[in-house]
Amino acid sequence: MGSKWEIQAKLTANSKLIVRALRHRNYRLFFTGQTISMIGTWMQDIAINWLIYELTGSPLMIGMVNFCSKIPGFMLGPFAGLIVDRFNRRRIIIFTQTMSMLQALTMAILVLTGRVEVWHVMALGTLLGCIQAFDLPARHAFIVDMVDDRDDMNNAIALNSIIINTARLVGPSVAGILIAIVGEGICFLLNAGSFIAVIMALMAMKINTGPEEPSRRWSIGHELREGFSYAYHFLPIRYLFFLLWIICFLGMPYIVLMPIFADQVLGGGSTMLGFLFSATGLGAICGASFLAARSQVAGLENITPAAAGLFGLALVVFSQNTSVWLALGIMFFAGIGMIMHSIATNTLLQTVVDDGKRGRIMSMYSMAFQGLTPLGSLLAGFLAQQIGAPATECIFGSVCVIGAMVFYNCLPKMKAHMSVIYN
Repeated sequence: MGSKWEIQAKLTANSKLIVRALRHRNYRLFFTGQTISMIGTWMQDIAINWLIYELTGSPLMIGMVNFCSKIPGFMLGPFAGLIVDRFNRRRIIIFTQTMSMLQALTMAILVLTGRVEVWHVMALGTLLGCIQAFDLPARHAFIVDMVDDRDDMNNAIALNSIIINTARLVGPSVAGILIAIVGEGICFLLNAGSFIAVIMALMAMKINTGPEEPSRRWSIGHELREGFSYAYHFLPIRYLFFLLWIICFLGMPYIVLMPIFADQVLGGGSTMLGFLFSATGLGAICGASFLAARSQVAGLENITPAAAGLFGLALVVFSQNTSVWLALGIMFFAGIGMIMHSIATNTLLQTVVDDGKRGRIMSMYSMAFQGLTPLGSLLAGFLAQQIGAPATECIFGSVCVIGAMVFYNCLPKMKAHMSVIYN
């Protein structure tokens, strides 16, 4: 009986540890609003792809629309980071969330009135990409303003990843049902409404994100150069970005090759594709939960290469596999490695960066996903046509593993620079 109570006590303690960032009122408000909004965002993503497919029947046009929505984040990233460093982050996020709501509402009106055309979707997708170029680094940098205790920052970042991946499981399923019953327009309308939750949460916060007018202000060109120079010359950030860019450029594009594996290799079609993404999402939730339970940042530098290596190795094994059940298991571990590397990198960057350069560094973090992943997807598509999807995925995964090994060899130098911060 005693052991039973001990086990229950440990489970209760671990549960509290996993959600400890929620004890901060501001983050609790953000968490609630973000949970609602992210489900709407994933619903819109699915609705856009299906809408374009109905309008054109062209997979190429689906890729073009997605490219248009992502590439602005890569082009505007450095400037966006500068804006985030200069101005009040909460007001930036309120503005970007409001603009995102208006974008979704415009899409809903066009679809529900039957006036939507392909160029509308591409133009509004590009607009959303420009909005997200400022929204993503602002939200990443804003975490440190919402969480008063820096020891809880790792937990806050992990909980945010749990929200995203849970929404990734729920949103597409809900969207699929709504599209079949009432059409794509309702998905856009519901997404527009979901932003109200985030905006209200942000307005309810009691927070000081810093002065509107920094006392020292250089030219835009000088501050941009300062941000890139800082990222390059500060070894921990340079090493973290080195591995992050490899993973984003060659690892994350696995998504565009999944339909080929699901249909041609595993013979399961769209149903198998859904199972593969669900397995990845479930693994991501488990990986994020594991990191959320950690009580300190120290040690994440060891997890970073291990997680990246696991992700790359999973892609290599998956590329040579033909078993359905083994494929699901492999993608579960791929999800664990992918999300643990992302969370560990984000947390370490947020820990070591100077507050005055936080926005610029987090914009570079966002640029990796918004710019390098779409470019890597184009490369993956091209190589898959030339040498096949299995060979392409095997090469990409292998390079990710090599990158993780190189990073691991650089750990002693990295730890030497971070020891002062930890102590």
